[in-house]
Amino acid sequence: MKNLLHIILIVIVLSGCAVAKDYHPSKKFSPQQLQSDYTLFQNILEESHPGLYWYTPKDSMDYYFEKGKSMLNDSLTETRFRNVLSYVIAKIHCGHTSVEPSKAATHYIWSVRTKSFPLNFKVWKDTAVVTSTLNKKDSNAVKGIVVTAIDHKPMQVIIDTFFNYLSSDGYNTTHKYQSLSNGMAFAWMYNTVFGLRTKYLISYIDTLGISHTEYTNLYVPVKDSTKKNKSRAQRQSHHKKKLEFNQAIRSLKIDTALHTGFMDLNTFIKGYKLRKFFRKSFKKLRNAGAQNLVIDLRGNGGGSVTNSTLLSKYIANKPFKIADTLYTVTKKSRYGAYQQNRFLNWAFILFMTHRKQDGHYHFTYYEKHYFKPKVHDHFNGNVYVLSGGNTFSASTLFIQSVKGQKNVQVVGEETGGGAYGNSAWLIPDVTLPATKVRFRLPLFRLVINKDVPKNGHGVMPDIEAGPTVKDIRRNADYKMEKVVELIKNSKVKSKSAFVN
Repeated sequence: MKNLLHIILIVIVLSGCAVAKDYHPSKKFSPQQLQSDYTLFQNILEESHPGLYWYTPKDSMDYYFEKGKSMLNDSLTETRFRNVLSYVIAKIHCGHTSVEPSKAATHYIWSVRTKSFPLNFKVWKDTAVVTSTLNKKDSNAVKGIVVTAIDHKPMQVIIDTFFNYLSSDGYNTTHKYQSLSNGMAFAWMYNTVFGLRTKYLISYIDTLGISHTEYTNLYVPVKDSTKKNKSRAQRQSHHKKKLEFNQAIRSLKIDTALHTGFMDLNTFIKGYKLRKFFRKSFKKLRNAGAQNLVIDLRGNGGGSVTNSTLLSKYIANKPFKIADTLYTVTKKSRYGAYQQNRFLNWAFILFMTHRKQDGHYHFTYYEKHYFKPKVHDHFNGNVYVLSGGNTFSASTLFIQSVKGQKNVQVVGEETGGGAYGNSAWLIPDVTLPATKVRFRLPLFRLVINKDVPKNGHGVMPDIEAGPTVKDIRRNADYKMEKVVELIKNSKVKSKSAFVN
Protein backbone atom coordinates (compact mmCIF):
# COMPACT_ATOMS: atom_id res chain seq x y z
CA MET A 1 0.00 0.00 0.00
CA LYS A 2 1.16 3.48 -0.86
CA ASN A 3 0.60 5.22 2.42
CA LEU A 4 2.50 7.83 4.37
CA LEU A 5 4.27 5.20 6.46
CA HIS A 6 5.58 3.53 3.31
CA ILE A 7 6.72 6.87 1.92
CA ILE A 8 8.76 7.55 5.06
CA LEU A 9 10.27 4.08 5.06
CA ILE A 10 11.20 4.19 1.37
CA VAL A 11 12.87 7.56 1.85
CA ILE A 12 14.94 6.06 4.67
CA VAL A 13 15.99 3.15 2.47
CA LEU A 14 16.88 5.38 -0.47
CA SER A 15 18.95 7.68 1.69
CA GLY A 16 21.70 5.05 1.72
CA CYS A 17 22.24 5.06 5.46
CA ALA A 18 25.27 3.11 6.59
CA VAL A 19 25.07 0.58 9.39
CA ALA A 20 25.10 2.37 12.73
CA LYS A 21 28.19 0.90 14.36
CA ASP A 22 27.23 2.18 17.79
CA TYR A 23 23.95 0.25 17.83
CA HIS A 24 23.61 -3.34 19.04
CA PRO A 25 20.14 -4.95 19.21
CA SER A 26 21.09 -6.90 22.35
CA LYS A 27 22.33 -3.85 24.26
CA LYS A 28 20.34 -3.31 27.46
CA PHE A 29 19.63 -0.17 29.42
CA SER A 30 19.57 -0.14 33.20
CA PRO A 31 16.29 0.30 35.14
CA GLN A 32 17.52 3.73 36.22
CA GLN A 33 18.04 4.86 32.60
CA LEU A 34 14.68 3.46 31.53
CA GLN A 35 12.80 5.01 34.43
CA SER A 36 14.46 8.37 33.86
CA ASP A 37 13.40 8.41 30.21
CA TYR A 38 9.94 7.13 31.11
CA THR A 39 9.36 9.87 33.66
CA LEU A 40 10.32 12.46 31.07
CA PHE A 41 8.05 10.75 28.52
CA GLN A 42 5.09 10.91 30.91
CA ASN A 43 5.77 14.51 31.99
CA ILE A 44 5.92 15.74 28.40
CA LEU A 45 2.66 14.03 27.45
CA GLU A 46 0.89 15.36 30.53
CA GLU A 47 2.16 18.88 29.91
CA SER A 48 1.75 19.27 26.14
CA HIS A 49 -0.45 16.61 24.52
CA PRO A 50 -3.78 18.33 23.70
CA GLY A 51 -5.77 15.11 23.37
CA LEU A 52 -4.34 13.07 26.22
CA TYR A 53 -7.74 12.67 27.88
CA TRP A 54 -9.90 13.00 24.77
CA TYR A 55 -10.88 9.33 24.62
CA THR A 56 -9.33 8.03 27.85
CA PRO A 57 -10.32 9.62 31.19
CA LYS A 58 -7.50 10.92 33.38
CA ASP A 59 -7.89 8.24 36.04
CA SER A 60 -7.62 5.53 33.37
CA MET A 61 -4.63 7.21 31.76
CA ASP A 62 -2.95 7.47 35.18
CA TYR A 63 -3.48 3.72 35.57
CA TYR A 64 -1.77 3.00 32.24
CA PHE A 65 1.13 5.31 33.08
CA GLU A 66 1.64 3.40 36.31
CA LYS A 67 1.36 0.07 34.54
CA GLY A 68 4.02 1.12 32.05
CA LYS A 69 6.29 2.23 34.86
CA SER A 70 5.90 -1.14 36.60
CA MET A 71 7.37 -2.86 33.51
CA LEU A 72 10.75 -1.13 34.01
CA ASN A 73 12.12 -2.92 37.06
CA ASP A 74 14.71 -4.83 35.04
CA SER A 75 17.15 -4.00 32.25
CA LEU A 76 15.60 -3.90 28.76
CA THR A 77 16.78 -3.60 25.17
CA GLU A 78 15.67 -0.61 23.15
CA THR A 79 13.09 -2.77 21.36
CA ARG A 80 11.50 -3.91 24.63
CA PHE A 81 11.48 -0.37 25.98
CA ARG A 82 9.75 0.84 22.83
CA ASN A 83 7.12 -1.84 23.37
CA VAL A 84 6.38 -0.40 26.82
CA LEU A 85 6.05 3.13 25.45
CA SER A 86 3.88 1.93 22.55
CA TYR A 87 1.58 0.10 24.95
CA VAL A 88 1.00 3.31 26.93
CA ILE A 89 0.65 5.56 23.89
CA ALA A 90 -1.93 3.26 22.30
CA LYS A 91 -4.21 4.00 25.25
CA ILE A 92 -4.37 7.68 24.24
CA HIS A 93 -6.17 6.72 21.01
CA CYS A 94 -4.28 9.28 18.94
CA GLY A 95 -3.07 8.16 15.55
CA HIS A 96 -0.48 10.95 15.36
CA THR A 97 1.22 9.90 18.60
CA SER A 98 3.59 6.98 18.11
CA VAL A 99 6.97 5.60 19.12
CA GLU A 100 9.95 5.57 16.77
CA PRO A 101 13.33 3.82 17.04
CA SER A 102 16.41 5.81 17.90
CA LYS A 103 18.27 7.14 14.87
CA ALA A 104 21.00 4.53 15.36
CA ALA A 105 18.41 1.73 15.47
CA THR A 106 16.66 3.12 12.38
CA HIS A 107 19.92 3.08 10.44
CA TYR A 108 20.58 -0.45 11.60
CA ILE A 109 17.09 -1.72 10.72
CA TRP A 110 17.28 -0.44 7.17
CA SER A 111 20.93 -1.30 6.56
CA VAL A 112 21.04 -4.89 7.78
CA ARG A 113 19.01 -7.83 6.54
CA THR A 114 17.97 -9.62 9.70
CA LYS A 115 16.22 -12.83 10.63
CA SER A 116 12.44 -12.51 10.64
CA PHE A 117 9.07 -14.14 10.99
CA PRO A 118 8.52 -15.19 7.36
CA LEU A 119 4.90 -14.34 6.52
CA ASN A 120 3.07 -11.18 5.50
CA PHE A 121 -0.71 -10.83 5.66
CA LYS A 122 -3.77 -8.93 4.58
CA VAL A 123 -5.66 -8.65 7.86
CA TRP A 124 -9.26 -7.64 8.52
CA LYS A 125 -11.71 -8.46 11.29
CA ASP A 126 -11.32 -12.21 11.94
CA THR A 127 -9.41 -13.01 8.75
CA ALA A 128 -5.68 -13.15 7.92
CA VAL A 129 -4.67 -14.13 4.38
CA VAL A 130 -1.03 -14.68 3.44
CA THR A 131 0.05 -12.17 0.77
CA SER A 132 3.71 -13.16 0.55
CA THR A 133 6.41 -15.24 2.22
CA LEU A 134 10.08 -14.40 2.66
CA ASN A 135 10.96 -18.10 2.35
CA LYS A 136 10.41 -18.52 -1.38
CA LYS A 137 11.09 -22.27 -1.27
CA ASP A 138 8.50 -22.89 1.44
CA SER A 139 5.80 -24.94 -0.29
CA ASN A 140 3.42 -24.82 2.67
CA ALA A 141 2.90 -21.13 3.44
CA VAL A 142 1.78 -19.99 -0.01
CA LYS A 143 -0.06 -16.86 -1.02
CA GLY A 144 -3.80 -17.06 -0.46
CA ILE A 145 -3.95 -19.43 2.49
CA VAL A 146 -6.03 -18.32 5.47
CA VAL A 147 -3.99 -18.65 8.66
CA THR A 148 -6.04 -19.46 11.75
CA ALA A 149 -3.28 -19.88 14.37
CA ILE A 150 0.46 -19.55 14.90
CA ASP A 151 2.14 -21.74 17.51
CA HIS A 152 -1.32 -22.66 18.86
CA LYS A 153 -2.21 -18.97 19.36
CA PRO A 154 -5.43 -18.13 17.48
CA MET A 155 -4.94 -15.32 14.99
CA GLN A 156 -7.56 -13.20 16.74
CA VAL A 157 -5.56 -13.43 19.97
CA ILE A 158 -2.39 -12.43 18.10
CA ILE A 159 -4.11 -9.50 16.40
CA ASP A 160 -5.71 -8.33 19.65
CA THR A 161 -2.25 -8.44 21.25
CA PHE A 162 -0.79 -6.33 18.45
CA PHE A 163 -3.64 -3.83 18.80
CA ASN A 164 -2.35 -3.07 22.30
CA TYR A 165 0.73 -1.49 20.69
CA LEU A 166 -0.87 0.30 17.71
CA SER A 167 -2.06 3.90 17.76
CA SER A 168 -5.24 5.03 16.03
CA ASP A 169 -7.64 7.97 16.07
CA GLY A 170 -10.32 7.22 18.64
CA TYR A 171 -11.62 3.66 18.55
CA ASN A 172 -10.88 3.13 14.88
CA THR A 173 -9.79 -0.43 14.04
CA THR A 174 -9.69 -0.11 10.24
CA HIS A 175 -6.41 1.78 10.55
CA LYS A 176 -4.95 -0.88 12.84
CA TYR A 177 -5.91 -3.73 10.53
CA GLN A 178 -4.44 -1.87 7.59
CA SER A 179 -1.27 -1.07 9.54
CA LEU A 180 -0.73 -4.80 10.06
CA SER A 181 -1.29 -5.36 6.34
CA ASN A 182 1.29 -2.81 5.16
CA GLY A 183 4.44 -4.40 3.77
CA MET A 184 6.27 -6.38 6.44
CA ALA A 185 4.47 -4.73 9.38
CA PHE A 186 2.93 -7.98 10.66
CA ALA A 187 6.26 -9.81 10.51
CA TRP A 188 8.05 -6.93 12.22
CA MET A 189 5.50 -6.82 15.03
CA TYR A 190 5.63 -10.57 15.50
CA ASN A 191 9.41 -10.31 15.86
CA THR A 192 9.24 -7.58 18.49
CA VAL A 193 6.26 -8.82 20.51
CA PHE A 194 6.68 -12.60 20.47
CA GLY A 195 10.37 -12.95 19.56
CA LEU A 196 12.11 -15.17 17.01
CA ARG A 197 11.91 -18.97 16.76
CA THR A 198 13.64 -21.37 14.39
CA LYS A 199 10.27 -22.81 13.33
CA TYR A 200 6.63 -21.70 13.56
CA LEU A 201 3.64 -24.02 13.68
CA ILE A 202 1.08 -22.63 11.24
CA SER A 203 -2.56 -23.71 11.22
CA TYR A 204 -4.24 -22.71 7.99
CA ILE A 205 -6.95 -23.35 5.43
CA ASP A 206 -5.66 -23.84 1.89
CA THR A 207 -7.25 -22.58 -1.32
CA LEU A 208 -9.35 -25.76 -1.55
CA GLY A 209 -10.82 -25.25 1.92
CA ILE A 210 -8.78 -28.01 3.56
CA SER A 211 -7.30 -27.43 7.03
CA HIS A 212 -3.60 -28.08 7.73
CA THR A 213 -1.13 -27.65 10.57
CA GLU A 214 2.49 -27.55 9.44
CA TYR A 215 5.79 -25.90 10.30
CA THR A 216 7.35 -23.02 8.44
CA ASN A 217 10.92 -21.89 8.99
CA LEU A 218 12.34 -18.67 10.33
CA TYR A 219 13.53 -16.44 7.49
CA VAL A 220 17.33 -16.28 7.49
CA PRO A 221 18.77 -13.94 4.81
CA VAL A 222 21.60 -15.22 2.67
CA LYS A 223 24.76 -13.16 2.89
CA ASP A 224 25.57 -11.47 -0.40
CA SER A 225 29.20 -12.27 -1.19
CA THR A 226 29.14 -10.22 -4.41
CA LYS A 227 28.25 -6.92 -2.74
CA LYS A 228 31.41 -5.11 -3.83
CA ASN A 229 31.03 -6.22 -7.44
CA LYS A 230 27.49 -4.95 -7.50
CA SER A 231 28.17 -1.50 -6.08
CA ARG A 232 27.78 0.29 -9.42
CA ALA A 233 24.61 -1.62 -10.29
CA GLN A 234 23.25 -0.87 -6.86
CA ARG A 235 23.87 2.85 -7.35
CA GLN A 236 22.05 2.69 -10.69
CA SER A 237 19.19 0.79 -9.07
CA HIS A 238 19.06 3.41 -6.31
CA HIS A 239 18.70 6.18 -8.89
CA LYS A 240 16.02 4.29 -10.80
CA LYS A 241 14.04 3.56 -7.64
CA LYS A 242 14.18 7.20 -6.63
CA LEU A 243 12.78 8.29 -9.99
CA GLU A 244 10.02 5.68 -9.81
CA PHE A 245 9.22 6.75 -6.27
CA ASN A 246 8.83 10.41 -7.25
CA GLN A 247 6.62 9.46 -10.18
CA ALA A 248 4.43 7.24 -8.00
CA ILE A 249 3.56 10.02 -5.56
CA ARG A 250 0.86 11.49 -7.79
CA SER A 251 -0.46 10.72 -11.24
CA LEU A 252 -3.44 11.29 -13.51
CA LYS A 253 -4.68 8.90 -16.18
CA ILE A 254 -7.67 9.54 -18.41
CA ASP A 255 -9.87 6.77 -19.80
CA THR A 256 -11.59 8.32 -22.81
CA ALA A 257 -13.98 5.38 -23.19
CA LEU A 258 -15.28 5.90 -19.65
CA HIS A 259 -14.98 9.72 -19.85
CA THR A 260 -13.13 9.36 -16.56
CA GLY A 261 -9.97 10.67 -14.95
CA PHE A 262 -8.15 8.50 -12.42
CA MET A 263 -6.11 10.58 -9.96
CA ASP A 264 -3.75 8.55 -7.78
CA LEU A 265 -2.72 10.77 -4.88
CA ASN A 266 -0.51 9.16 -2.26
CA THR A 267 0.40 12.13 -0.10
CA PHE A 268 -0.29 15.78 0.65
CA ILE A 269 3.27 16.33 1.86
CA LYS A 270 4.98 19.47 0.61
CA GLY A 271 7.83 19.11 -1.86
CA TYR A 272 6.07 17.21 -4.65
CA LYS A 273 4.77 20.24 -6.58
CA LEU A 274 1.14 19.32 -5.91
CA ARG A 275 -0.10 22.83 -6.67
CA LYS A 276 1.26 22.55 -10.21
CA PHE A 277 0.01 18.96 -10.47
CA PHE A 278 -3.54 19.95 -9.54
CA ARG A 279 -3.53 22.91 -11.93
CA LYS A 280 -2.34 20.79 -14.87
CA SER A 281 -4.58 17.84 -13.97
CA PHE A 282 -7.84 19.76 -13.88
CA LYS A 283 -6.92 21.49 -17.12
CA LYS A 284 -6.35 18.05 -18.71
CA LEU A 285 -9.68 16.84 -17.38
CA ARG A 286 -11.40 19.85 -18.95
CA ASN A 287 -9.67 19.39 -22.30
CA ALA A 288 -10.50 15.67 -22.32
CA GLY A 289 -14.17 16.34 -21.58
CA ALA A 290 -14.07 14.11 -18.50
CA GLN A 291 -17.44 13.50 -16.86
CA ASN A 292 -16.12 11.49 -13.89
CA LEU A 293 -13.14 11.78 -11.59
CA VAL A 294 -11.81 9.03 -9.33
CA ILE A 295 -9.52 10.30 -6.54
CA ASP A 296 -7.62 7.43 -4.96
CA LEU A 297 -6.67 8.32 -1.37
CA ARG A 298 -6.24 4.77 -0.07
CA GLY A 299 -2.52 5.29 0.40
CA ASN A 300 -2.67 8.94 1.44
CA GLY A 301 -1.45 9.35 5.02
CA GLY A 302 -1.82 13.13 4.95
CA GLY A 303 0.67 15.97 4.95
CA SER A 304 0.16 19.65 4.23
CA VAL A 305 -3.31 21.02 4.95
CA THR A 306 -2.60 23.70 2.36
CA ASN A 307 -2.40 20.99 -0.30
CA SER A 308 -5.50 19.12 0.86
CA THR A 309 -7.42 22.41 1.01
CA LEU A 310 -6.35 23.25 -2.53
CA LEU A 311 -7.76 19.98 -3.81
CA SER A 312 -10.99 20.68 -1.93
CA LYS A 313 -11.31 23.98 -3.77
CA TYR A 314 -11.46 22.14 -7.10
CA ILE A 315 -14.29 19.86 -5.89
CA ALA A 316 -16.32 21.63 -3.15
CA ASN A 317 -19.52 23.31 -4.34
CA LYS A 318 -19.71 25.82 -1.50
CA PRO A 319 -17.35 27.64 0.92
CA PHE A 320 -15.92 25.37 3.60
CA LYS A 321 -13.89 25.53 6.81
CA ILE A 322 -10.91 23.45 7.84
CA ALA A 323 -11.80 23.29 11.52
CA ASP A 324 -14.36 24.37 14.06
CA THR A 325 -11.69 24.25 16.79
CA LEU A 326 -7.88 24.24 16.62
CA TYR A 327 -5.86 24.85 19.76
CA THR A 328 -2.78 23.97 21.80
CA VAL A 329 -2.79 23.66 25.58
CA THR A 330 0.42 25.52 26.41
CA LYS A 331 2.49 28.33 24.93
CA LYS A 332 5.83 27.06 26.13
CA SER A 333 7.23 23.81 27.43
CA ARG A 334 9.64 23.01 30.22
CA TYR A 335 10.94 20.22 27.99
CA GLY A 336 11.58 22.11 24.77
CA ALA A 337 15.22 21.00 24.70
CA TYR A 338 14.11 17.47 23.78
CA GLN A 339 11.76 18.54 20.97
CA GLN A 340 12.51 18.82 17.29
CA ASN A 341 11.95 22.27 15.70
CA ARG A 342 11.30 23.76 19.14
CA PHE A 343 12.05 27.37 18.13
CA LEU A 344 9.83 27.35 15.03
CA ASN A 345 6.97 25.68 16.89
CA TRP A 346 7.31 28.09 19.81
CA ALA A 347 7.33 31.08 17.43
CA PHE A 348 4.20 29.87 15.63
CA ILE A 349 2.31 29.35 18.89
CA LEU A 350 3.51 32.67 20.33
CA PHE A 351 2.59 34.85 17.35
CA MET A 352 -0.24 32.96 15.63
CA THR A 353 -2.44 31.77 18.49
CA HIS A 354 -4.67 33.62 20.95
CA ARG A 355 -5.82 32.55 24.39
CA LYS A 356 -9.57 32.13 24.78
CA GLN A 357 -11.81 31.76 27.81
CA ASP A 358 -11.27 27.99 27.89
CA GLY A 359 -7.60 28.71 28.72
CA HIS A 360 -6.32 27.19 25.47
CA TYR A 361 -4.35 28.92 22.71
CA HIS A 362 -6.41 28.90 19.51
CA PHE A 363 -5.34 29.31 15.90
CA THR A 364 -8.41 31.36 15.12
CA TYR A 365 -7.71 31.86 11.41
CA TYR A 366 -8.74 28.32 10.54
CA GLU A 367 -11.57 28.40 13.06
CA LYS A 368 -13.16 31.40 11.32
CA HIS A 369 -11.99 31.35 7.70
CA TYR A 370 -14.14 29.92 4.92
CA PHE A 371 -12.30 28.83 1.79
CA LYS A 372 -14.03 29.51 -1.51
CA PRO A 373 -14.23 26.94 -4.32
CA LYS A 374 -12.15 27.51 -7.43
CA VAL A 375 -13.83 29.32 -10.30
CA HIS A 376 -11.45 28.30 -13.09
CA ASP A 377 -11.35 24.55 -13.87
CA HIS A 378 -13.65 23.66 -10.98
CA PHE A 379 -14.83 20.06 -11.48
CA ASN A 380 -18.60 19.57 -11.30
CA GLY A 381 -18.88 16.04 -12.65
CA ASN A 382 -19.24 12.81 -10.70
CA VAL A 383 -16.47 12.37 -8.11
CA TYR A 384 -15.59 9.03 -6.54
CA VAL A 385 -13.17 9.09 -3.60
CA LEU A 386 -11.47 5.81 -2.70
CA SER A 387 -10.79 5.47 1.03
CA GLY A 388 -9.39 2.94 3.48
CA GLY A 389 -7.42 2.43 6.66
CA ASN A 390 -4.39 4.30 5.31
CA THR A 391 -6.52 7.36 4.45
CA PHE A 392 -5.37 9.58 7.27
CA SER A 393 -4.93 13.10 8.62
CA ALA A 394 -5.11 15.75 5.86
CA SER A 395 -6.76 13.30 3.45
CA THR A 396 -9.58 12.94 6.00
CA LEU A 397 -9.92 16.75 6.05
CA PHE A 398 -10.37 16.70 2.26
CA ILE A 399 -13.04 14.01 2.39
CA GLN A 400 -14.93 15.83 5.15
CA SER A 401 -14.96 19.02 3.05
CA VAL A 402 -16.74 17.37 0.09
CA LYS A 403 -18.64 14.41 1.56
CA GLY A 404 -22.38 14.83 1.29
CA GLN A 405 -22.33 16.64 -2.05
CA LYS A 406 -24.73 15.10 -4.57
CA ASN A 407 -21.92 14.53 -7.06
CA VAL A 408 -19.46 12.97 -4.55
CA GLN A 409 -19.42 9.37 -3.36
CA VAL A 410 -16.87 7.90 -0.97
CA VAL A 411 -16.15 4.27 -1.85
CA GLY A 412 -14.20 1.70 0.15
CA GLU A 413 -13.73 1.43 3.90
CA GLU A 414 -13.80 3.69 6.93
CA THR A 415 -10.92 6.17 6.88
CA GLY A 416 -8.06 5.72 9.32
CA GLY A 417 -8.28 9.39 10.22
CA GLY A 418 -10.92 10.47 12.73
CA ALA A 419 -14.12 12.00 11.34
CA TYR A 420 -14.65 14.26 14.35
CA GLY A 421 -11.05 15.41 14.60
CA ASN A 422 -7.55 14.55 15.71
CA SER A 423 -4.50 15.76 17.60
CA ALA A 424 -1.98 16.85 15.01
CA TRP A 425 -0.86 19.99 13.14
CA LEU A 426 2.62 20.63 14.56
CA ILE A 427 4.13 17.22 15.38
CA PRO A 428 7.75 17.35 16.60
CA ASP A 429 9.79 14.28 17.38
CA VAL A 430 10.80 14.08 21.04
CA THR A 431 14.11 12.32 21.77
CA LEU A 432 14.55 10.72 25.18
CA PRO A 433 18.13 11.40 26.39
CA ALA A 434 19.23 8.03 27.82
CA THR A 435 17.88 5.56 25.25
CA LYS A 436 17.56 8.03 22.33
CA VAL A 437 14.14 6.51 21.61
CA ARG A 438 11.82 9.01 19.93
CA PHE A 439 8.10 9.62 20.00
CA ARG A 440 5.84 11.91 17.98
CA LEU A 441 4.08 14.65 19.94
CA PRO A 442 1.16 16.47 18.28
CA LEU A 443 0.79 19.96 19.71
CA PHE A 444 -2.70 20.93 18.49
CA ARG A 445 -6.15 19.48 18.92
CA LEU A 446 -8.31 19.85 15.83
CA VAL A 447 -12.09 19.41 15.70
CA ILE A 448 -13.02 19.21 12.03
CA ASN A 449 -16.76 19.42 12.47
CA LYS A 450 -18.36 19.74 15.90
CA ASP A 451 -21.65 18.39 14.52
CA VAL A 452 -20.11 15.02 13.61
CA PRO A 453 -20.76 12.39 16.32
CA LYS A 454 -17.79 12.05 18.66
CA ASN A 455 -17.82 8.26 18.49
CA GLY A 456 -14.17 7.63 17.75
CA HIS A 457 -14.70 6.46 14.16
CA GLY A 458 -13.31 7.58 10.84
CA VAL A 459 -15.30 8.88 7.89
CA MET A 460 -17.65 6.11 6.78
CA PRO A 461 -17.91 5.35 3.07
CA ASP A 462 -21.11 6.00 1.17
CA ILE A 463 -20.57 2.68 -0.61
CA GLU A 464 -18.79 -0.12 1.26
CA ALA A 465 -16.15 -2.10 -0.63
CA GLY A 466 -14.12 -4.27 1.72
CA PRO A 467 -11.76 -7.18 1.12
CA THR A 468 -12.75 -10.81 0.68
CA VAL A 469 -10.55 -13.91 0.66
CA LYS A 470 -11.45 -14.45 -2.98
CA ASP A 471 -10.37 -10.91 -3.91
CA ILE A 472 -7.01 -11.27 -2.15
CA ARG A 473 -6.32 -14.62 -3.79
CA ARG A 474 -6.95 -13.22 -7.27
CA ASN A 475 -4.91 -10.10 -6.43
CA ALA A 476 -7.90 -7.92 -7.28
CA ASP A 477 -8.21 -4.17 -6.86
CA TYR A 478 -11.72 -4.68 -5.52
CA LYS A 479 -12.36 -1.04 -4.58
CA MET A 480 -11.39 0.21 -8.01
CA GLU A 481 -13.50 -2.51 -9.60
CA LYS A 482 -16.48 -1.25 -7.59
CA VAL A 483 -15.94 2.32 -8.77
CA VAL A 484 -15.67 1.29 -12.42
CA GLU A 485 -18.89 -0.68 -12.01
CA LEU A 486 -20.62 2.40 -10.58
CA ILE A 487 -19.39 4.55 -13.45
CA LYS A 488 -20.54 2.07 -16.09
CA ASN A 489 -23.96 1.79 -14.49
CA SER A 490 -24.48 5.54 -14.24
CA LYS A 491 -25.69 7.79 -17.00
CA VAL A 492 -22.89 9.77 -18.61
CA LYS A 493 -23.68 13.46 -18.60
CA SER A 494 -24.12 15.08 -21.97
CA LYS A 495 -22.92 18.47 -20.74
CA SER A 496 -19.40 19.30 -19.62
CA ALA A 497 -18.34 18.68 -16.04
CA PHE A 498 -16.79 22.16 -16.14
CA VAL A 499 -19.06 25.21 -16.10
CA ASN A 500 -16.52 27.76 -17.33
